[in-house]
Amino acid sequence: MVSEHIVASFDRDLEGIQAKVMRMGGLVEVALRDAVQALEEGDLDAADRIRRDDQAIDRLNEEIRSETAQLLALRAPTAIDLRVVLSVMAISASLERIGDYAKNIAKRSHVVAEGARINGSIGALKRMSHFVIAMISDALDAYIQHDTALASDVFERDREADQMYNTLFRALLTHMMEDHRNITAGMHLHFIAKNIERAGDHATTIAEQTIYMVTGETPDDDRPKGDTTPMHGMEAGD
Repeated sequence: MVSEHIVASFDRDLEGIQAKVMRMGGLVEVALRDAVQALEEGDLDAADRIRRDDQAIDRLNEEIRSETAQLLALRAPTAIDLRVVLSVMAISASLERIGDYAKNIAKRSHVVAEGARINGSIGALKRMSHFVIAMISDALDAYIQHDTALASDVFERDREADQMYNTLFRALLTHMMEDHRNITAGMHLHFIAKNIERAGDHATTIAEQTIYMVTGETPDDDRPKGDTTPMHGMEAGD
């Protein structure tokens, strides 16, 4: 009877934590979508709101970290339960980083709005963000449904996200080489593209965590990365 009570308490606590993860995921998806929309429309008020709203994502991450640590200390889960808890911690961390990327995009909107417009770049960023947001949404669905097939599909889609980034990077580089007045705008648009690409990397991480949680194994990552652009000394979040 005592063991059944402990199991029931563990399940209840874990469900509460997972609910926060999904709430965090919803906030992150909205933040990334709205950040690119604010960039497209030059809506600096919306960009500022996105930067402020990132605090809610950070708070949820802190709550999840605290509650999972407490769950590990008090419930001492084993085997599959331990994998679930560890996957929750990793997924929360990935969502927090995606939220940071959305905030960084919003921050750069101010500079982009004041600079030269590079034809086709905003549309390409929007298409890329929609693709990556779908990856995030499917990765979270796969996690909740314990769907390893969907998780594997997200994992494979990362290659296409990388290709979209590389295509946009080459286009921006061409514009900057042709006209030096495009350099400032091109560099900021490049960093925005890199933030979106890295958000896709974290969607892939969420998918990997689902596969690990269900099977106890992580997928082989021997496929070549599509992102081949150099980032020496440059951080997408700068």
